[in-house]
Amino acid sequence: MKFTCAIDINADIKTIQAAFFNTDDMKYYQDGFQSKTLIRGNPGEKGAKSKLVFDKLELIETIIVNDLPENFLALYEHKHTTNTMHVSFKPLANNKVRYTSIVEYTKLNGLVIKLIAKVYPSMFKKQIDKWLKQFKTHVENK
Repeated sequence: MKFTCAIDINADIKTIQAAFFNTDDMKYYQDGFQSKTLIRGNPGEKGAKSKLVFDKLELIETIIVNDLPENFLALYEHKHTTNTMHVSFKPLANNKVRYTSIVEYTKLNGLVIKLIAKVYPSMFKKQIDKWLKQFKTHVENK
């Protein structure tokens, strides 16, 4: 399952990129975010591995590529899902930036998650859209 989400943000690219990597800001735009702990490597760099803790789940993030603003690719592993997320920031006119996120679920583990993905695939996209809107609001109001 693969989908794309995008949003235009009224801010300069450096501000957006700084907010994207600011772990302290994640609680403002990712519901239930509690912490991000580096397991190996350097924060934000290729090969860095971190544990992300949310109210109801834990993920392991591995950064595959970080050449933002053009290209960020990370792998996210959870006991029920494995997905990649490709992010890019594209400057637009009038101090706007298009934030695009392409998410691809490559592994679904368990009957319940497979059923949800088959019956309600839009649920996954709606969550990313929600986080992008919340990120936009956070950055524009900062």
